[in-house]
Amino acid sequence: MQERGVKCVFASFSYIGFIESYRDPFGSRGEFEVKMSRLKIFLVLLAVSCLSLMLHQGGHFNWNVMSFHLSCPFHRSPPPQSTKAKHTSIAFLKTHKTASSTVQNILFRFAERHNLTVALPLQGYDHQFRYPWSFSVRFVHPHTVPAQVITNHMRFNQQELRKLLPNDTLYLTILREPATMFESLFSYYNQNCASFKRVPNGSLEAFLAEPQRYYKPDAGNSMFAHNTLLFDLGGENDHSPADDSYITGFIKQMDEIFSLVMISEYFDESLVLLRRLLSWDLEDILYVKLNMRTPESKLKMSPDLPGKIRKWNSLDAKLYDYFNATFWKKLQALGLDCVEKEVDLLRQAQDRLIRGCFGGSLPQLRSSSQIKNKDLRPWQPSSKVAIVGYDLPYNSTRNAASDPCLKLIIPEVQYTRLLLRSQSLRYRKNYPLRAPPSVGVSAGSVRHLPKRPI
Repeated sequence: MQERGVKCVFASFSYIGFIESYRDPFGSRGEFEVKMSRLKIFLVLLAVSCLSLMLHQGGHFNWNVMSFHLSCPFHRSPPPQSTKAKHTSIAFLKTHKTASSTVQNILFRFAERHNLTVALPLQGYDHQFRYPWSFSVRFVHPHTVPAQVITNHMRFNQQELRKLLPNDTLYLTILREPATMFESLFSYYNQNCASFKRVPNGSLEAFLAEPQRYYKPDAGNSMFAHNTLLFDLGGENDHSPADDSYITGFIKQMDEIFSLVMISEYFDESLVLLRRLLSWDLEDILYVKLNMRTPESKLKMSPDLPGKIRKWNSLDAKLYDYFNATFWKKLQALGLDCVEKEVDLLRQAQDRLIRGCFGGSLPQLRSSSQIKNKDLRPWQPSSKVAIVGYDLPYNSTRNAASDPCLKLIIPEVQYTRLLLRSQSLRYRKNYPLRAPPSVGVSAGSVRHLPKRPI
């Protein structure tokens, strides 16, 4: 609709320009000028109508015109959308405490807008694929296959993912600087990870002073206490850092698998690369930050702690440093000035989206207990840390299931459930007599699985 609107506007003004330069050699000048004046008025009204239609369809005309005038090579090099379709087969490895919930929300909304099927966990696993077990197609709900997109928490297993997803699937993930990530993990999972829970007074300094004293590889949720990035990617998080060949070979393998490794600290720049890789439009990558802690839940770190964290998580540090370097090589290949311009366009478009959705500014950030709408309450890991969400006025009648604006701010757990309900309804409608696919396990077996926090 938007592309047709642009063509309509330019065609209208092109005809007006033609009329200005044309003179009928056979008619009287007075009659001709009257007819042409009327025709010009009609074409101007047509152009205004086209423009109004475009603005009504989403209000994105301004940034599209701005993009059209940019001289950035990556604005010219991809073929137009009419000749290069958006890529829709995507596997996003959702890593822990890396802004991955925000990326997941982008992918969920894209999948809904384009009627794509998202592979979702069986109901007994809630919103994750039986993490920390290695991913298996047996963990996928039968009503969500065949799938084009997968993005819920899992421990990466490409061999199993290949059984589930199309051959042209692109693999994506996101990493975060190990020091800030570990602080977030320690705060978030302080009451869920046995190695953290053993530390007196929940002290990050005490843990890092003697990590081997508190870290127990076989204790519950130990993967959050040591090289978590490597573990999420399917690696051996307790492998000896002295064996440099292991981490070198693992990085090489991941580099071959993942088409894009985003970097949390440069989130908007990462979205520029994502948009280009997938041939998406700018509106496809608009977002609102999700799953944030309150300032009081964040631990203050002394200057020496980041170095201790990187030493303790040395495999994660090597992994991050490599992909951070390759990330910047990709940005430099595009041109940093051009990337900066597109980041500006992204932020301007987000401002317009927020004004259109919420009347000028985002809803207020509130603790879970203060949020009236249960669909907007974020999951709380423990009483020791507070995750904030967005609150709407008490008398609001907006429903997250049907309101695309509310889906910008709906937490991961609730969004996963909404998608599962809608996709199950679609599956039953499309295949009323079909037995469930062989992918997945029976609902009865799920009840006996151990519960684990995210």
